[in-house]
Amino acid sequence: MTTGKNGITYADAGVDIDAGNALIDRIKPAAKRTNRSGVMSGLGGFGALFDLKGAGYQDPILVGATDGVGTKLRIAIDTGVVDGVGIDLVAMCVNDLICQGAEPLFFLDYFATGKLDTDTAARIIEGIAEGCVQSGCALIGGETAEMPGMYPDGDFDLAGFSVGAMERGAHLPAGVQQGDVLLGLASNGVHSNGYSLVRKLVEISGLGWEAASPFSDGSLGEALLTPTRLYIKPALQAIRAGGGVHALAHITGGGLTENLPRVLPEGLGAEIDLNAWDLPPVFRWMAETGGIVEAEMLKTFNCGIGMVVVCAEDSADELAALLAGAGETVARIGTVTYTPGMAYSGKLL
Repeated sequence: MTTGKNGITYADAGVDIDAGNALIDRIKPAAKRTNRSGVMSGLGGFGALFDLKGAGYQDPILVGATDGVGTKLRIAIDTGVVDGVGIDLVAMCVNDLICQGAEPLFFLDYFATGKLDTDTAARIIEGIAEGCVQSGCALIGGETAEMPGMYPDGDFDLAGFSVGAMERGAHLPAGVQQGDVLLGLASNGVHSNGYSLVRKLVEISGLGWEAASPFSDGSLGEALLTPTRLYIKPALQAIRAGGGVHALAHITGGGLTENLPRVLPEGLGAEIDLNAWDLPPVFRWMAETGGIVEAEMLKTFNCGIGMVVVCAEDSADELAALLAGAGETVARIGTVTYTPGMAYSGKLL
């Protein structure tokens, strides 16, 4: 290695390797909190190892999922309230995995920014770790990319990747039939979908992020940044309770109208009673602010139902009680029918 006076450095080009190393050191305790059976290595290697037999699986099928947080990040960036978007990131991946019947095992994140702010990045990744703890999966790796010129000052982007497993033959959906009951699990609010429209509605309202929320306590920005609910542990309990669960539908972009049909066999449909649950105030405010009709709300937002459990009629009461005991707010919102498509009765707005 030659020595002598150094010329231009990587830091001069805008990439601070020391800051990246400091970030890794800071987030190691958060990642350690997520440790679970099957984890074989910590942060810092070129790859992360996971032992499926060590996690208790005999004949596993792997399931992968990837997602981001979408334009909800814009609110987090503009307000500086970044602590919850890591939970959103985990939720958008693992809530999809559970719909296949898979237990989330591990998670990796990708954080990209123009100029690395160690504190901001650490708060985000600590949120990711919290999401992993809540869903029982391990944060076993990730990538922090500092890319000058790619992002405006202060901006960043997030992506997440999760892998889960189930024993062969335990996949969902399975056995969905006419007469099955639809149990709706309450959402925490808007979750992480539809935020391009949310931001447009806030613009129409004339309110700033720091203004008092018109539908809840705290500021408008804080209210709209409520993290996505994680349904993993209660859903796993329901799946393992004895075969009554035939399908799970994560209600994301597209709302009930687009997501529930994804788990229904060809030729079947669903009938939903809109009077079965109360529309949360945030959705009522958005509908009134933008003059949005009921059909559009149901096709865009979760409208208060973040996950739907499709179950056998003779298991519905027992599963509803189990889910409520696990902390979920449960409503019997409808049934599977022989008529294809989605049919709504009652009134949401």
